[in-house]
Amino acid sequence: MVAHPGPRVYPVGEVEVLAVIPKRSTGPLAGLRIVELGGIGPAPYCGMLLADQGADVIRLDPPQLTGRRTPFPVLHRNKRSVTVDMKTAAGVDLVRRMAVDADAVIEGFRPGVAERLGVGPTALCAANSALVYGRMTGWGQDGPFAQVPGHDVNYLALSGVLHNTGTAGGPPIIPLNLVGDMGGGGMMLAYGLTAALLSARATGVGQVVDAAMVDGAVSQLAGIFGELSFGRWVDGRDTANFVAGNAPWYGVYRCADDGYVAVGCQEPQFYSALLAGLGLANEPLLADQMNHAAWPAMTARIAEVFAARCRDEWMTVFDGAETCISPVLSIAEAAAHPHNMERGTFVRASDGMLQPAPVPRFLGTPAAEPAGAVRLGAHTREVLSELGLSETEVDELTEQHVIRCVAG
Repeated sequence: MVAHPGPRVYPVGEVEVLAVIPKRSTGPLAGLRIVELGGIGPAPYCGMLLADQGADVIRLDPPQLTGRRTPFPVLHRNKRSVTVDMKTAAGVDLVRRMAVDADAVIEGFRPGVAERLGVGPTALCAANSALVYGRMTGWGQDGPFAQVPGHDVNYLALSGVLHNTGTAGGPPIIPLNLVGDMGGGGMMLAYGLTAALLSARATGVGQVVDAAMVDGAVSQLAGIFGELSFGRWVDGRDTANFVAGNAPWYGVYRCADDGYVAVGCQEPQFYSALLAGLGLANEPLLADQMNHAAWPAMTARIAEVFAARCRDEWMTVFDGAETCISPVLSIAEAAAHPHNMERGTFVRASDGMLQPAPVPRFLGTPAAEPAGAVRLGAHTREVLSELGLSETEVDELTEQHVIRCVAG
C-alpha cells in the first residue's frame, strides 16, 4: 500500500477539516476499498455506514466541484474524495482502474445511466470478477416504474407503508425520510453489499446488488404482515392499530409547556403504573385497557391530565417507576441526555459538527472516531498515485479537465 503524507488543512468557516483522511485501520471492514459514484441521500449513507466501520470509501464527484465544501458533511464523513469527469473517455478509464483495485462499487443513478456512462456492472466487473456492484434506486432496476422519478414519500406510498402510518381519521404521516431513503435504501444496500462481499470472499466471484427503496420499505413491514395474517392489524389507519398511535396507552401527549411525552405502556403492569402516576387508577372509563370502542374517550381523558403539567414535571412524577414513558427530546436535548452522553450516542467529528456515532458497536473491532468531510477533490492526486499514475500523467489529466486537484 502507498504511504500517506501527513494531513494538510484547509479553513472551512470556524473550523479546520483534514484534507487527507488516512485509510481506516480500525473497524470490522478495515482493508476493504469501496468506490462511491456520487449520488445523494441513501447511496452516500450506505457509503458512510461502511466507512464508519473501517472501509476505505473513495467518493467520486464532478471536477467543477473541486475545492468546494460538501453540502452533506455527515454523509460524506470518513471518506476520501476524488473529482473526475465520468463523461469523458479518460475519466471512465480512471473509474475502471479504480474498480480493478476495489472490493465494491456503489452507484445511485437512475437505471441505465451507469451503463451509458460506461461504468455499469458489465464494464467494471470485466476486469475484476470478484467486484461487488451495489445499485441504489427508488423503484429497482426493472418494472414499469423503473424510469419514473420519485422521492422517499413516493416509495412509501407504493409500498403500503404510508397508508398504514398515522392515527385513525387522520391523513397519512410521513416518517421523515427514514423508512424509505435511509432504512429501506441506504441501510439495506449496506447489508446487501456486506452479504455479497462475504460471498465474494468465499467464492472469488462478485455480483450485482439491486437495492430498491420500495422493496426495502416493504421488508420493514414484515411484522405488520404477521399481524395482518392473524387479524390483529387492519390495513390502514384504523383504531385497532395501536403502534400507529391509536391506543390511549401508546402514543404522544402534549404537556402544559407545549412539550410532549411518549407513552408506550402496552403491558398491563405498565398501564397500571401510568394510571397511578396520572392519578386515574380508579376511573371506570380507564379500567379496561383493551376496550377499543372506548379508546378515543380514554385518550381524551389522559390527554386532559397530561396537559395540566409541564413535560419535565411529568418525568419527575414517573422517575424510577416501572413505566415506558419518555420525554420527547429535540436533537440538542437528546445529545445532552445523560444516557446518550454516557454511551456516546452523539459525537463531534474532526470538523466539530454534532452527528450520530458509528453504529452498530463492535467490541472486538471498534470503529474509530468519525473524521470530518473534506473539501471535494482533496484526495484526487493521492488516489491516482495509488493507481500507479505518475505526476506527469496526473498533470496531463488536469490540463485536459478530466480531473482537478485541490491546491496545496
